[in-house]
Amino acid sequence: MIVALKMARAGVFAGLLMFAASCSTTSDGLTPSNPSDTLASQAGGYTDDPAAGFENVKPGTEEDFILSAGRRIYFAEGSATLDETARATIDNQVAFLQKYPKWFAKLQGFADDPGGNAKMVQLSQQRADAVMNYMISGGVAPNRLWAKGYGKDREVRSCSERACKVQNRRVVTNLRLQREDNGS
Repeated sequence: MIVALKMARAGVFAGLLMFAASCSTTSDGLTPSNPSDTLASQAGGYTDDPAAGFENVKPGTEEDFILSAGRRIYFAEGSATLDETARATIDNQVAFLQKYPKWFAKLQGFADDPGGNAKMVQLSQQRADAVMNYMISGGVAPNRLWAKGYGKDREVRSCSERACKVQNRRVVTNLRLQREDNGS
């Protein structure tokens, strides 16, 4: 593990050196004297250019929500606590829902933690409720949200490695045009 970490650091450092060497600068030492000489321009664009296939995503659509806000929130093992990354993602979701009030949000909680199915259903419900409560505290009307815990059902990946299982400890925010109260 330590060897791999050292190799990764060396690779990052080498990449930074190559990038720095490829950029000539003006006398202020900050801006490229010829922007066409930068790695980004040689690669065909800048890192904030739209990815191929996403140029035509219309604002306010489900695709826009997924790309601009993100739809998955992840949790630590055995926890329904929202960390800083989760809160930032939910803040983006709240902003989207406030900007586009036609949408309702179905919050689906999942768990892949040690314990029986009943415990996992309870934990996944707590995760979905935590996201819903945070959204409500951010200004989303409660009647636009509903939460359901599914336990270990609908795994993203079936695996035994701890690092892999984290993908299953999540809440997924799905947009709907109307509220669904049928328990699904």
